[in-house]
Order: sequence, then C-alpha cells, then structure tokens
Amino acid sequence: MTPVDPLHDLGVTRTGDRGTIRIWSGTADAVELCLFDSADPNWITSRVPLARDEHGVWSGSSPLLGPGRRYGVRVAGPSGPGNVFDPSTVLLDPYARGISRTGPNTWQSVVMDDSFDWGDSRKPNIPLESTVVYEAHVRGLTKRNPRVPEHLRGTYAGLANEHTIQHLVDLGITAVELLPVHAFTSERRLVGQGLRNYWGYNTLSYFAPHPAYASTGNLKAGPQAALHEFKGMVKLLHQAGIEVILDVVYNHTAEEGIGGPRSSFRGIDNASYYRQAAAGEYVDTTGCGNTLDYSQDVPIRMVLDSVRYWANEMQVDGFRFDLAVALGRDARGFYDPDHPLLLALRDDPALQGVKLIAEPWDIGPDGWQTGNFPSGWSEWNDRYRDGVRDFWLSDVAAARRGEQAPGSAGRLASALAGSADVFANERGPLASVNFITAHDGFTLHDLTAYDAKHNTGNGEQNRDGSDNNHSFNFGVEGDTRSPRVLADRRRAMRNLMGTLLLSAGVPMITAGDEHGRSQRGNNNAYNQDSELTWVSWQHSAWQRELLEVTRRLLRLRRENPALRPSRYARDGAHTPNAAEMSWYSPAGASMTSRDWHAPDTRCIQYISASTSETGELSRVLIVVNGGEQDCSVVLPEHEGVSGYTLLWTSADDTAEGTDHAPLTEYALAGPAIALFRAH
Repeated sequence: MTPVDPLHDLGVTRTGDRGTIRIWSGTADAVELCLFDSADPNWITSRVPLARDEHGVWSGSSPLLGPGRRYGVRVAGPSGPGNVFDPSTVLLDPYARGISRTGPNTWQSVVMDDSFDWGDSRKPNIPLESTVVYEAHVRGLTKRNPRVPEHLRGTYAGLANEHTIQHLVDLGITAVELLPVHAFTSERRLVGQGLRNYWGYNTLSYFAPHPAYASTGNLKAGPQAALHEFKGMVKLLHQAGIEVILDVVYNHTAEEGIGGPRSSFRGIDNASYYRQAAAGEYVDTTGCGNTLDYSQDVPIRMVLDSVRYWANEMQVDGFRFDLAVALGRDARGFYDPDHPLLLALRDDPALQGVKLIAEPWDIGPDGWQTGNFPSGWSEWNDRYRDGVRDFWLSDVAAARRGEQAPGSAGRLASALAGSADVFANERGPLASVNFITAHDGFTLHDLTAYDAKHNTGNGEQNRDGSDNNHSFNFGVEGDTRSPRVLADRRRAMRNLMGTLLLSAGVPMITAGDEHGRSQRGNNNAYNQDSELTWVSWQHSAWQRELLEVTRRLLRLRRENPALRPSRYARDGAHTPNAAEMSWYSPAGASMTSRDWHAPDTRCIQYISASTSETGELSRVLIVVNGGEQDCSVVLPEHEGVSGYTLLWTSADDTAEGTDHAPLTEYALAGPAIALFRAH
C-alpha cells in the first residue's frame, strides 16, 4: 500500500462544489482562512478556522472557495526568537496560482481555473547540444518595438507576437530565458526613491505569473486572464519551435530582512522557512535580507512543487536558478553538490527532460562553486565570460599601454574547447552555459565603450555594480565619432560574438546584443524601467551588420556539428559526438607546452573534428589572432584533410568562400577570428 503523502495538495483544490485549502505551518497555534468580497477588497465576507493534522498541515473547506475568489490566511503562534507571528495580518497562500494587488503594499491570493486549450502545441524538446539561449526581459524586449501593436508592447502577448517570434526564428534562437516572471514587487527602499525593481528578483509568489506583464485588457480582467495570456505565450513560442526557460529566484523572497514586509512565509512560519542564527537573526547568503532554508523539508517541497507546476501545468521547458548555491546549503550552511534539493530536481520523474541551469554562486562562505554542481545540471560559466573578455579586451588594452598581456591564447583555447578544466569529464561541455554578457553587467556594446561603470542613475552614488568588468573603451570613454575607435569597437564585438557562437558548450546571447544595444555604461540597471533598458528596434547600418553576423554565425553553428559537441574527447579513445581537437602554432606545427603558457602566444589555430553516432564526420578549422598586428599562419597538414574553405572571419575582409590548401599561408589581420570548413 502506497503511503499517504503528508504534504499533498497544498494550496487550494476543488472537489465538486467545494474548495479545500491546505497550508503548512509547523509552529503556528491557529490558522484562519479569510474570504473577501468580490467587489470590495477590504471586506472579509467569511472566516473559516483551519484544523491542524499531525504533520503541521492546516486545512478547511468552503463552497465559496471557487475560481476568481480572493482569499488569504491569518496565522497566530508563539513569540520568541525565530517567530514573528501577527494574527492581524492577512497573508498570501504560498501555493496561490494567482495574486491580486489591493493596495500599495498589500496583495491577496486568488483561486484560479487551470483549464487551458493547448491544442496541438507540444514542448519542442530541443537537444541541449543544439540549444541557443536568448536571455530577455518580458517588458524590455518589446516595449519599443514599433512592429508590435502598441497595446501589446512590454507584455506576454508582445513577446508572443508574430514579429517578435519571427525575429527569434530568423536569428536562430531555440530558447528564450526570461528574467523573473514569478509575481514580484519592489523593495521598500526603491519605492522610497521613486524607483522600481525592473529585473524582478524579489519574489512574492512562486506559483503565480507576474500580473503586470499582462496586456492592458487582461490586466484589468484580473489574474485569470493574465494566467491565460502567459500560457498563450508559451503555446505560440512552442508552435514556432522555441523553448521557454524561466529565471527563478528560490534563494530569497520579497519579505526582505527582519522588520521588512510580512506578506507570506514570515507570517506563516518564519522559523521554518528562513535561515536564522540562534537568536533569530537572519543568516543572509544572498545579499537581499533573507535566505530560504533548504536544510528543512517543507521549503524543499515547495520548490519541487513550484517547478513541477511551471514545467507541467504551464509547459515551461527549463529553469535558471538564481544564486543556486543557496539552494544547496546544508544545516551547517555548507554547500553540498549532493544536496537533496539539487538531486531531487534532477531525478524527479515529473521533471525529466526539463533543462536545469545554475547560477553557481552566492555571497555566503565558499559561495563560488562554478563547476561543482551535480551531473545533469548546466551552469553559467563566469570563468568563460572573464577569459573571453580578457583575451579580446583587457589584454589588448594592456598591449596598447606597452605592458605584457597577462593572459595567453591557452586560456581562450580552454573556453573554445568547452571548459574541460572547469567541468568533470562525465559532465561534458554541455555543463557550460557560455556567455559574454547577461542582464547583470555591461552590454556587448558597452564592454567596448566604457572602462568604468556609470550607475549614478541607480541612486546608490555609483557604488553598486561590479568594478571588475574586463572591458576596454579603445581610447575614448563612451560615445565618440572617431572612425578608428568605432572600427576597433565593432571588430571587438564581432570577436566576442564570434567566440561565443563558435565555442563548445551552450551559448547564451543577451537580448539586444545581436545589434549592439547600449545602456550608456550602466552595468547594474536593475531599477531602470525606461528606454535605457528597453531594447531599441531602430538600427543604424553597423547594427544591421552585427545582426547579420550573429545570424550567420548561428547558421554555421547549426551546419557544423564539430562546433557543438556533447562530450569531451578522451585520449586514445574514439568518442561519438565529442570534438577531437588538434592544436597548431602559426607555423602549422603541433603546439608545445611553451606555446600554451607563454603570454606572448596570441595566435593559434585548431582543428575540431566530431563524429556522430551514425558515423557522419564534421571538421572545422578555427584561426585566432589576439594581437593587433597581422598574423600569417601556415594552414596545418592534418590526416584526412585535403583543403579548407573560409566560412567567416571577424576581420574586415571579403574573402569568405575562398579555398585554401594545407601548408599554404593565410594572413589574418588582428585582432580577429576566422572559421574554415575542413574537407
């Protein structure tokens, strides 16, 4: 006989003409369900005392608890360290599928009808090795797009508009990774400054879509209409072959530090949901005032239930877990790669095929854990980001100052080859989500235009945001009309984008980088909901050229499996779908140990060969020149290779499509990268 799950069906469920609510609180003395009038958000029409079972689940039912009903709970309990009960406060149900704002700092839960006609829509199930991620903000992506109807701009429907989808399809994107869409609010500090939380990393509810991203009519119609609009967005993206990945923030909530808002978890069972020291003070490894405690079973269950809901009921394809190290900390506060939550997310039968991506750090002890998540997870690879930026930007800046470049081509080679120095062999290159930029930091354009951050508009006296950007302005800070500076910057953008899309691993492009979007040097625009952060769709000639470069690179990536291996090669063994890489000096000779580690090694070439399970062979040659001088290479003589066809180069030449024989010279004006098909 299968044992009864004590935490089954938390939240509201309907049976016949009655709704039942189940709320967990192991510490509370009493829990009361409050049902609100459909017209007056301040009028409680009914109160239902909930009964506690032996597992700490409080439950009750009412025929009034049906779709569209606004409700909340009041919770009473003991005082003392770790507890902050207040029975006068109406709290959100942690499992509410919808929420409604009823005042400047007040919300109510709403009972939802989960029915939806998915038609013939199915998850695309894109293999990870073919995945190209496009990180985007629901509002920012379409707010300025004149091709999207005005009333849909900045909404779920705007993202699913035919013109938005056509751009993504034409570009070659396979997945959109959306900044938080779990219902969120702004921190009280920002509200006091007249600002708002634009990015959304301040979660109110882990089951409800953010209502403000619904189009005007659906926003007015209420949470049910917003839920349908979100599902409609997913349906249309799936029909276009595009997956949906959500950036989720399970590490902390919008309740901030002790004394902050009491909207849900704090008032239901503060001692069980949040990490605390003995006297009740929060142990904060997120920098946001609180950290959820995943050494306890109920918070773990809440995350699993939330992810299952979005993956199955909402048909979401994957999740990027913000500050994911916080999810893997044990009762002592130490990170454990075998933490029950991390393994459960990977092994849950209800989540098979769902993509799991970790942001592999937080600000707690030993908080940097890149490369240390379990098999089955991918990770944002900050080593890749910094190494590629250094090679094309910081090292060039050092050389112009007459200094020895601190890095060599060896560091870039590791990034191109799938970061085998970071990830265990059994995990392979697909453990690495490669990125040059993300929402947090400079845009691709600004990496080449600013040496320093310019964040004064954020209201923090330019103290916020990273000071370690690995950027280079090529001699002028910010805007310039200098043809030489502009040419250098645009070539650097091509080099950065080219490296990203020619590297083994899973590439992630930040929305707008494909056409050189700028945030005018702001590298932490979390509270800037304006044209500064909204993607512009009016482009100059050089931006259209960069867009075409990005399209071309993504097409070449699709056409050449050697650029997207799923396994690491092993010495002395043939491994299908692994890229076997042969590295050569400019003279066409095999690389020596000295070549790899010498800081003056700025020009290398390598052949990447991959054989599929069916025996199909794919081979490419990549030539890299990290210096500002021309580099003439002798194209290598390689077994089975009779010639090379130039497919693309970031240099300013038009020799693409030309054929070259082994042992002939090829001159690459640097800094630049070139891609050949080997045949």
